[in-house]
Amino acid sequence: MSDSIHIVCPHCQSINRVPANKLAEKPNCGRCQHPLFTGEPIDLTTATFARHLERSELPVLVDFWAPWCGPCKMMAPQFEQAAKQLEPRVRLVKLNTEAEQGPAARHGIRSIPTMVLFHGGREIARQSGAMGAQDIVRWVVSQLPQ
Repeated sequence: MSDSIHIVCPHCQSINRVPANKLAEKPNCGRCQHPLFTGEPIDLTTATFARHLERSELPVLVDFWAPWCGPCKMMAPQFEQAAKQLEPRVRLVKLNTEAEQGPAARHGIRSIPTMVLFHGGREIARQSGAMGAQDIVRWVVSQLPQ
C-alpha cells in the first residue's frame, strides 16, 4: 500500500486521499466533514456502485441481496457485524438487486445472497449463501491480497 490511499466518501461520494497510517484514526471527508468509516455497510445504487468499486483503493465487499429473500434478511445483521470488524481495512456495501438490476446483471449474480470481493475495481473472490459474521470476516481476510 502506498503512503496514502483514495477512499470514496459514503455520504457525498467525493474522493478523499487519506494517509494509510491514519485509517484507524476515524478520518472525516475533506468535503462534507462526515466520517469516512461508519462501521456499517453502505447502501449503493447503480449511480454510486461503479464509483466505489473503481475509485476506492480499499477492497470492497458487496452483498448482493433483495428484500424478498429470506436468507438475505437473516444475513443482514451478520454482514453489519462483519463491517464493524473489517473496517477500515475493507469497505462493506450492499446492493439491492431488485431495485438496482444493472450492476447485478453485469456481474452475473444468479443467486442471492452473494458476496463479491473487489479490489482495484476487479473481482477477486465470490461466495454465495448466507454466512455468519465470523465466517464472513474469516473468508474476506483469507481472500485479501497480501
